[in-house]
Amino acid sequence: MRPLLLLSNDDGIDSPYLAALADAFERETTAEVMVVAPERQRSAMSHTLTLHKPLRVRSHREGRFCASGSPVDCVYLGMMRLCPRPPTLVVSGINDGFNLGNDVFYSGTVGAAIEGGLRGAQAMAISLAPGAPECIDKAVGLAVSIGRELIERPLARGTVLNINVPAGDDRRYRMTRLGRRVYRDDVQERSDPRGRAYYWIGGGEAGMEDVAGSDCEAVAAGLSSVTPLHLDLTAESLLGAGAPQWPLEGGFERAP
Repeated sequence: MRPLLLLSNDDGIDSPYLAALADAFERETTAEVMVVAPERQRSAMSHTLTLHKPLRVRSHREGRFCASGSPVDCVYLGMMRLCPRPPTLVVSGINDGFNLGNDVFYSGTVGAAIEGGLRGAQAMAISLAPGAPECIDKAVGLAVSIGRELIERPLARGTVLNINVPAGDDRRYRMTRLGRRVYRDDVQERSDPRGRAYYWIGGGEAGMEDVAGSDCEAVAAGLSSVTPLHLDLTAESLLGAGAPQWPLEGGFERAP
């Protein structure tokens, strides 16, 4: 039986980057491809799952569906209901704009890939430099190449790849760790026509911290970054023999 690939994104079903990626996987692999993507732009939704209102799904064309919810909703719906069998690989993207460093905690693109990883599939998120449609072939080529590897030689369960592709012709990539992007954090208070306050949160990018071996460093050098993310967030240094022994009050004792 052919492997099944589930594709999603956070830029919406009409993204030309998503269409290019799906077409390439169908053309250049033997896999069956299904797309379940948001009906519109759903960026920065992280791991949002819609639990308190119904979701609507409609067929965009054969094997292509759009849903009213978040990117994570789309992967959940795909894996739990719409796919004819469990997908071998979940691919999220290609996002129009980087998802570097601490972006992974906010990104809907990365959130969709993580949902695939949590549900037992091989998974990756791929993002392209903002406003670089001339480089889509490079991003698609890297995604398909890595996708083939994940199908043939799966990574350990609970590992998700976060891929970022800079502009330019350099087709080299580097295995990286998460870096740190810096933003001009901001909350602006404004008033609507009736005098009621409303708020715009978030500011623009202010640069990147200098973290050796990071995804930020790689893309700044013109290289694609491939960052393995592990879904077990346990801080192992605080467990075992070296863990802190807190003298807690109120009769609380640490059990062995």
